[in-house]
Amino acid sequence: MIERIYILENVDPVIFYGVNNAHIQLIKTLFPKLRIVARGNVMKVIGDEHESDFFLKKIREIEKYGEEYNSLSEEVILDIIKGKAPAAVKQENLIIHGMNGKAVVARTENQQALVKSFEDNDLVFAIGPAGSGKTFVAIALAIRALKNKEVKKIILSRPAVEAGEKLGFLPGEMKDKLDPYLQPLYDALLDMIPAARLKEYMENHVIQIAPLAYMRGRTLSDAVIILDEAQNTTTHQIKMFLTRLGMNAKMIVTGDITQIDLPPAAASGLIQAMNILKGVKGIGKIEFNRKDIVRHKLVQRIVEAYDKFDAKQKKE
Repeated sequence: MIERIYILENVDPVIFYGVNNAHIQLIKTLFPKLRIVARGNVMKVIGDEHESDFFLKKIREIEKYGEEYNSLSEEVILDIIKGKAPAAVKQENLIIHGMNGKAVVARTENQQALVKSFEDNDLVFAIGPAGSGKTFVAIALAIRALKNKEVKKIILSRPAVEAGEKLGFLPGEMKDKLDPYLQPLYDALLDMIPAARLKEYMENHVIQIAPLAYMRGRTLSDAVIILDEAQNTTTHQIKMFLTRLGMNAKMIVTGDITQIDLPPAAASGLIQAMNILKGVKGIGKIEFNRKDIVRHKLVQRIVEAYDKFDAKQKKE
């Protein structure tokens, strides 16, 4: 009789153990000769050496499946332990599997173009209207790179600019004051990473979410860096941000030049940067349009109505 310890490192224990520990109970049933104790991300197995080795081999396979698909089922566990390959779910234009195994895919031509441009370039500008999936796809690409161990961290940033209203003095510590500006980034992350794992990543600074002002003086290496709402950066801010790019790093800059919340006297750094960097090798640019809007169908109609109104105003 020997005792072995196995630590779950790549999958959320909630996904691995199942609702009401149903998955681990099934695993115990399939290995009646072993004594299995599981707590948190640590599993202890006591029993015959050969049986224990086989158990640990299958646990690794189950963990690998759970990490890739962000979900597990009793059917998958049975297939893996019995030596059958689980049925592969083929999904066209798949980026990653999000929460509960939901496929995160590039749904439109421009979203697919963003995926391709990210693979081919170290800096990509993704410009387009609200709801076109710019930020969501960018974050999915960053998480995929992290999962594939292509980078060591993800850095997400936004300028802290209010959208046409003054919020005044927000209560709480620095994090509490900044979180309202960064909430859209948290929302996207929670669609793709279990809450417990996201908390762990943030505590260990594997995923960092910070306002643009905190980027000065840093060199960002071995990372995917995303600047969201870049139309609200000043010319000095975006130059500062773009020059943070370090070794083995990729950067995605997203923005909507029709929703600039800067004071009237301030020029958008995003517009200037795209003009200055036009044609520079290693920089990609994807322009999203109304056809890429993947929110409620009314969002597309709202954007179209405002575009018509703006065109009319310019003529007048």
